[in-house]
Amino acid sequence: MSTDVFLFGTLRHDGLRAAVLGTHVPARPATAPEFLRFNVSGYPVLARAATEQVDGVLVTLDAAALARLDFYEALFDYRREVITVLSDGASVQVQVYGPEVAPQGLAQPWSFSDWCAGQADAAVIATRELFALGAIYAPEALKTRYPMLLAHAASQMRAGQSSQPATLRGDWDRGDVVSRQRMQPYAYFFGVQVDDLSFRRFDGSESEVVRRAAFVMSDAVTLLPYDPKLDLVLVIEQFRYGPYVRGDVNCWSLEPIAGRIDPGETPEECALRETQEEAQLHLMKNALVPVGASYPSPGAISEYLYSYVALCDLSRANEGVSGLDTEAENIRSHVIPFDLLIALIGSGEVQNGPLIQTAYWLALNKARLQRG
Repeated sequence: MSTDVFLFGTLRHDGLRAAVLGTHVPARPATAPEFLRFNVSGYPVLARAATEQVDGVLVTLDAAALARLDFYEALFDYRREVITVLSDGASVQVQVYGPEVAPQGLAQPWSFSDWCAGQADAAVIATRELFALGAIYAPEALKTRYPMLLAHAASQMRAGQSSQPATLRGDWDRGDVVSRQRMQPYAYFFGVQVDDLSFRRFDGSESEVVRRAAFVMSDAVTLLPYDPKLDLVLVIEQFRYGPYVRGDVNCWSLEPIAGRIDPGETPEECALRETQEEAQLHLMKNALVPVGASYPSPGAISEYLYSYVALCDLSRANEGVSGLDTEAENIRSHVIPFDLLIALIGSGEVQNGPLIQTAYWLALNKARLQRG
């Protein structure tokens, strides 16, 4: 038995559709009359509108492909309903996926070409991994994991495109590492990857097979706002689970502004967005001064940080509490003299590595920044 399904959003992309369905399925043009496309959290959904129409494609799926599509769409809490579309000049009743409650209000535009340019490749990588994990983990765990899979896939692409200087270290590449077996024993918001692998030794020989494990995270940014006229910095304070697990008595951490880079977002765009969300500062890209990019703990985690100082006016900055309610953030801002920040590092009250690194960089460079 086969089922016709109308696809009007990201699944028009051939690579993503193949990753979801498990095989290439031919698609033919179709149009849904009396509908328009809403942008909901970066994804398109349909809503009825008498004078509009939505272009898409029609696919005919067998039971196995339909089951895979049901599994994928359930990650977004979408379910199937029947609508009528036009294809090859005829009206056809088909299945379409969407939320149980149709979106209301003004439709925000969603661009397939923009999504393809910024997110499609990462979505294909993440979706292949999603279905590999689907044989092991419950759907609820994968619903939580999928946004991080997308972010990690974007990080992998960014890593593959970045400069890899080798003037002191060996001029080697991933071909000098051989993975014999890969496992993912944990997948929720974060993941754990385990490889049985061998690697090239410095004498040119191949190592014995060893087991290595890493906490799978995505690229992120850190940013320290600095007022060169008043010699002030803005740091934030929030509860952190890591110190709690370690056993610290005080689990509230003084930090730079920080956040994960979303798929389709550049490090600079992420830095500006996080500054607005966490400190209510509205900055322009030309305010950002790169500090460096680094792995904070390359033996154990895959996180890669792009660190910045942001030159700005802190004379009227708010020392309030902010953060996103959707992420249970409770973040307090402190505007303090730079010398006090250095003193807090010396006393041990500042224990955040990226903040210490950026503060010392600023100590070396602030005279130049103050000169403009």
